[in-house]
Amino acid sequence: MPNRPRIYLAGPDVFLPDAKAFAAQKKALCAKCGFEGVFPLDAEIKNASDLQPEQLAAAIAANNEDLMRSCESLIANCTPFRSVSMDPGTAYEIGFMRALGRPVLGYSNTAAPLAQRSRAYRESTRPIPCDGDFPETEIEDFGLAENLMIDCAITASGAKLFTATVKPGHELTDLTAFETCLATARNIL
Repeated sequence: MPNRPRIYLAGPDVFLPDAKAFAAQKKALCAKCGFEGVFPLDAEIKNASDLQPEQLAAAIAANNEDLMRSCESLIANCTPFRSVSMDPGTAYEIGFMRALGRPVLGYSNTAAPLAQRSRAYRESTRPIPCDGDFPETEIEDFGLAENLMIDCAITASGAKLFTATVKPGHELTDLTAFETCLATARNIL
């Protein structure tokens, strides 16, 4: 279908073992709502096997930025990934699209606010050598699901960061909150 608004599908989903199959599920839900889903892995890199790791990383970054420029909006999976907070690449993509003036929407399959997750992390772990957190550092506490810059960027787009509590083990793959973002996108785009 021509002229369907394109939505960039940001998130740590690219790291799933079945990332392309999962992307197909998200794209099907987008199509059902009248959108074209665009996944970060959609852009193929020519001669990827011939590139050095730094060259490949640069090519991936450039391709993803080109894909984002081709989209009218972004929906980000902001579910905590490898920390108490969201994937840093996804946070970058949110900022990139906001800088382009495009609407961003987001969801997290973790309902606990960032401050609660941060306090639980601090209480439950021994210091990790590369982690700059220590008891004297302030924990951001605005009652938001994610860092204020992320939450506020989504709110400024006319949406909110939707949260859900999902079955353990389905934090990255449950699509209920994603579908809420798609319904909201209909009103924004």
